[in-house]
Amino acid sequence: MTVTAVASTTHEEIYRVEARAHGLVGFIALHSTQLGPAAGGLRMRPYASEADALEDVKRLSEGMTYKNAAAGLALGGGKAVIMGDPASQKTPELLRAMARAIQGLKGRYYTAEDMGMSPADMAILAQETPYVAGLAEGEFASGDPSPITARGIFNAIRTTQAHKSGSKDLTGLTISVQGLGHVGWYLCELLSEAGASLIVTDVNQAQVAKATQAFGAKAVAPDAIYGVEADIFAPCAIGGILNAQTIPQLKVAVVCGGANNQLASPEDAVALHDADILYAPDFVANGGGIINVATEIERITNRSAYVAEKLRALDLTLKTILAQAKVEDQSPDAVAISTVLAKMARQNAA
Repeated sequence: MTVTAVASTTHEEIYRVEARAHGLVGFIALHSTQLGPAAGGLRMRPYASEADALEDVKRLSEGMTYKNAAAGLALGGGKAVIMGDPASQKTPELLRAMARAIQGLKGRYYTAEDMGMSPADMAILAQETPYVAGLAEGEFASGDPSPITARGIFNAIRTTQAHKSGSKDLTGLTISVQGLGHVGWYLCELLSEAGASLIVTDVNQAQVAKATQAFGAKAVAPDAIYGVEADIFAPCAIGGILNAQTIPQLKVAVVCGGANNQLASPEDAVALHDADILYAPDFVANGGGIINVATEIERITNRSAYVAEKLRALDLTLKTILAQAKVEDQSPDAVAISTVLAKMARQNAA
């Protein structure tokens, strides 16, 4: 296995990881350890190129810096990615090789479950390194973070809707959900229980069929989700989907979902604001999962109370950001980033 440093002017550390014998090519990025060890999930996707994988890990790790700071955690921002199809190319040997690369960082980076990974995969990584969270078993095991991620997004949807309309009641509202993975599915359960009607899409047609049966949801093709008429759009798949091509198609009043890095560029936050579409910054809305994971990293004994308290605080943070953005007539994303950077500056000064 070879671990090679990648030069960067934006990140503290980036490494390319390769283990040819196991089919592994991946990257680990540490954006910031200012608030604590970098933490963020490991995802596996069939990237088109190494350049795409590197760009993704850089954007995701930066987002984790903001997410962890917004959630009030003593953690910095990091992320890891593996190139390949998790359904056909993921093996225990590949995971162990990646774990050995993580172990080589000596605690500067903690990993956890992300797209293409499961708690069972985390258990395999844990055979090679202790710097793994999201385990199903153990004294401080936090398990699958997806339900808590979905709970935080659900809270954010209600808060954002209340800011937009004056009521957080979702009864009778139509919500379009992009992505029916672990987080998207749990979110659909919560939204359906709250009385919302769902429009769903996913590249996995079997999952779409299950959702139409389980939630009475209407299914649309992946590219059609942007143009459907709905009250709220909840992106819960890949990033970069809010861009110059998709934003003009939106027929919603609110965007609030679980995907990381939903905005293709900062200009897209301005475009949403100019279109009178209220955007809940993704790194605030989807912070529930890392809160859950943090209980394992920080070895919290009363996990449920800790998670509940942090989720309440995160919701208050979102309310403050939305209120400030309204007063200043600017995008909530810009306010959220400035809020987090100011918080990190204060921490650094202390």
